[in-house]
Amino acid sequence: MKPIISFDFDMTLFDHQSLSIPASTMAAINQLKSAHTIVIATGRDMDAHYSAKYRDIVTPDAIIHMNGTKITLGHEVIFKQTFDKMYLKALLDYAEKKGYCIGSTIGEADYFTNPEDVTRHDLNFWGDSKRNFCDFSHLLDMDVYHLAYIGKESGAKDIETHFPWVKLPMYSQKVGADIVEKNISKAAALQYLCDYLGTDMAETVSFGDSMNDYEMLQESGLGIAMGNAVDEIKAIADYITDPIDHDGIWNACRHFNLIL
Repeated sequence: MKPIISFDFDMTLFDHQSLSIPASTMAAINQLKSAHTIVIATGRDMDAHYSAKYRDIVTPDAIIHMNGTKITLGHEVIFKQTFDKMYLKALLDYAEKKGYCIGSTIGEADYFTNPEDVTRHDLNFWGDSKRNFCDFSHLLDMDVYHLAYIGKESGAKDIETHFPWVKLPMYSQKVGADIVEKNISKAAALQYLCDYLGTDMAETVSFGDSMNDYEMLQESGLGIAMGNAVDEIKAIADYITDPIDHDGIWNACRHFNLIL
């Protein structure tokens, strides 16, 4: 079985400044495909309409979606875990009471408490916001794999204090976080995928930049931090490459003789 190379998506594969995947990154991935299983490991649902076009550009062999709550191999879902409805309601009620913005994008709709924070975030980062906001309470009638928090780190810490069964790894820009049940991680999903495919976790290579990549880089055979990664990720990485906009993935793959 081919060894696995996994890539975080935002600010590892996808550059938020250019709003694109660097050409050198795609060149590296296209070379890697012949001898490796290519995996995207992300906080996004890569099947959602905001992200599917990038999924189809990379054409990975497998995807770890939403920090490990869904795993797809080709077009087949091989693992999924949704939020418990009672816990989900408690989180939403608390966020509404405290004025926090949490929610999820499902299909073509966005379900968030305090959605104006999402709009503000979009305008700051993308210069535009094209959301289809719906009543967040509808989440209680759906299968919810993933929640996002938009706001300051202090709010994330407060939610972790009140709900010790979740963790909120902050995004690299410190403007929000994923909301993840503590038994879920990209690393656990990568181990599941290794077991499913009959490969060894020790042979995996993983790239990442933010706190939801922490366990994955720590437990992979080779954990590579992007040059634009947060300090906590750089501290536990086996190797630090250049930033995303300075051919970081290409240069690391060349450094370890993974590509020509």
